Amino acid sequence: MNDNLPSSQPAGSCCGTGPKKPDTPAKPCCCSGPGDNHPAPVIRQTTSEITARNRWDHFLARWGVNRAGHIVTPGLYRLGNPDKNSPVFASANYTLSFDALRSALAERDAWILVIDTKGINVWCAAGKGTFGTGELIRRIAVTGLSDVVAYRKIIVPQLGAPGISAHEVARYSGFSVEYGPVRAADLPAYLATHTATTEMRTVRFGLLDRLVLCPMELVHFGLYGIVAAAVLFFLAGPVAALAAIAAVLAGTVLFPALLPFLPSRDFSLKGFILGAVVAIPFAAAFVRAPGLSGTAQLIAGLVPFLIIPAVVAYLGLNFTGSTTFTSRTGVKKEIFRYVPAMVVLAGLGTVLGIALGVLRLAGVA
Repeated sequence: MNDNLPSSQPAGSCCGTGPKKPDTPAKPCCCSGPGDNHPAPVIRQTTSEITARNRWDHFLARWGVNRAGHIVTPGLYRLGNPDKNSPVFASANYTLSFDALRSALAERDAWILVIDTKGINVWCAAGKGTFGTGELIRRIAVTGLSDVVAYRKIIVPQLGAPGISAHEVARYSGFSVEYGPVRAADLPAYLATHTATTEMRTVRFGLLDRLVLCPMELVHFGLYGIVAAAVLFFLAGPVAALAAIAAVLAGTVLFPALLPFLPSRDFSLKGFILGAVVAIPFAAAFVRAPGLSGTAQLIAGLVPFLIIPAVVAYLGLNFTGSTTFTSRTGVKKEIFRYVPAMVVLAGLGTVLGIALGVLRLAGVA
């Protein structure tokens, strides 16, 4: 049995307390039906309107402000005036995911089942397992969805497919899963035939999609860059401080912008290549610094080539968790293959930089 599946029914459910037997046939949940003693599940009302407050929330989410606070209460939502025959859509309890879905369904009546993904978007949550089979089954049960709609079908975002096993959902909840298009904006066309075209199934990750990731990464790592720049300014001068800022900007802004054009499939290697290019002008500036002997010039030129590529590669590797270009197994392989090299190069560059500084203070270099 899939580990994500609930081993027992949730508290308050009348669907039984023990694990279901493997050969148990599909059976709709009977939670909170008419006449039982359980309180009726709460069904919340929502609209398709995206307000100024919603847009401010989106802005803050993009910049990583209150990163864990952009959540929607899990449960069942009524969009418009749905009836028992209205479609049911699953979404994550992340405001950007939820708002994209409800705004795409403007002027439609539908049910939205928000599952608890801990405030993570559909695609990332599917990879982490929180937008998963077990949580979907559990949420169908606790909301009493079987009593709300007359049929047994739920439309799941295409990017949520890695986390959802349709046959297990059908087996344990009685609901069939229909995988919708990749983008919520394609839902109106999709609902006309309930068939996703090749275009709707295609994962696009254009320049705008990549650049929208930059603010959060820049905010997250920017403070470290500023601190490093301040320290380097006093220890090694303004060029070294600028190199620290350039490394962070290259890893958080240039890297996603140039992602498809950088050689190699591995994000880490892409980062090493981009970092090496960024290091060239700083290496040239350090080599030409006045008062350096031949050996000192060599060390000064090596330091940026050791540190900057390692930093950019690390920041680039971080994007594997927010792009559609990678898989979980691919990310793990990159971590084990490249992170040791990043540590060694950055450490060696730091040691050489410190040694160069000591030699200059001693008047040797």
